[in-house]
Amino acid sequence: MAKKEYIIPIFIPFLGCPHDCAFCNQVKITNYKDKLDKEKIISEINKNLSYYPDKKATEIAFFGGSFTGLDQDTMIGYLKIALAYKEKGIIDRIRLSTRPDYINNSILDILQDYKVDIIELGIQSLDQNILDANERGHSIDESFYASKLIKQRGFTLGHQIMPGLYKDTREKSIETAIKSANIGPDIVRIYPTLVIKDTKLEILYKNGLYQPLTLDQAVSLSADLYMIYRAKDINVIRIGLQPTENINDKEDVVAGPFHPAIRQLVESYVYRIYLEEIIRENNISGDINIHTDPRSISIIAGNKKANKKYFYDNFGINLSFTEDDLGYIQASDMKIDIDLDGFIKRYVEKNYGGDLLLD
Repeated sequence: MAKKEYIIPIFIPFLGCPHDCAFCNQVKITNYKDKLDKEKIISEINKNLSYYPDKKATEIAFFGGSFTGLDQDTMIGYLKIALAYKEKGIIDRIRLSTRPDYINNSILDILQDYKVDIIELGIQSLDQNILDANERGHSIDESFYASKLIKQRGFTLGHQIMPGLYKDTREKSIETAIKSANIGPDIVRIYPTLVIKDTKLEILYKNGLYQPLTLDQAVSLSADLYMIYRAKDINVIRIGLQPTENINDKEDVVAGPFHPAIRQLVESYVYRIYLEEIIRENNISGDINIHTDPRSISIIAGNKKANKKYFYDNFGINLSFTEDDLGYIQASDMKIDIDLDGFIKRYVEKNYGGDLLLD
């Protein structure tokens, strides 16, 4: 059995980021507002380690703000702490997130010296007009350049994108994902845009100048983005903002497609359109029994069994499940192997062109 991964998150909101992007309020998003000194970081790491039965975590991850925008002494001080745990064998990896314009060879020299493994870039969009409209403060050229440097230096590259920003469209979000996928990040996070309290986006929303995605729109769009990355064998490690106490209670979400299980909604939607293809291509009219593993059962059935209801209401078909690892669909006298990866590649090629799939 694979070792369960434990991640120790350390949040550094705004400390390395002088920009005031239209969508951003790091205090609300991370639930952190105080500067973390070294003692607080060590205390936070040790507190997290106490939760783990084997006292071994997978990684220390610096999130929030822009880590490489910290003043150099502060950044190195934080990295020294993480490196000490790594050299003792207590953690395996060091991860950080930052902005594309805060990456250069000198910074990467420091990160290599302190054995950083993963660098996630807040790409958000690869449309310059959208970046400018949201006051992001950097160019798409810097996103391409930073990604190239990180890959050349052997780090694991992550991209974070935000569909549904001010002035964004579905088509532009798709274009961002295609451009990002062709850069070749190792991992991706998809964050459908939320309107957070005390941001410029909130002002735009309340003045009728910005309309966020609905939950259904966010799920449909995120499903296509997810499939674009998966077609290129790029791991989408998260969909949707990490809930905090405030975000989970919607105290600070003014509007937008918040759902605590949005990844499940997205994966269930992918299975829905896959099963629709199978039903239509095979002219299935009777009930279907799906043989698959327990986790996939809950995803295929859908949140609150939404997919089961969908197929009954629209096709008169009842979905039932058999728990095993065989991976096939039984419909009348037909036995159809489940091949979700094959479907995803066909879907992406059909809708967005075969060039995306070329290496």
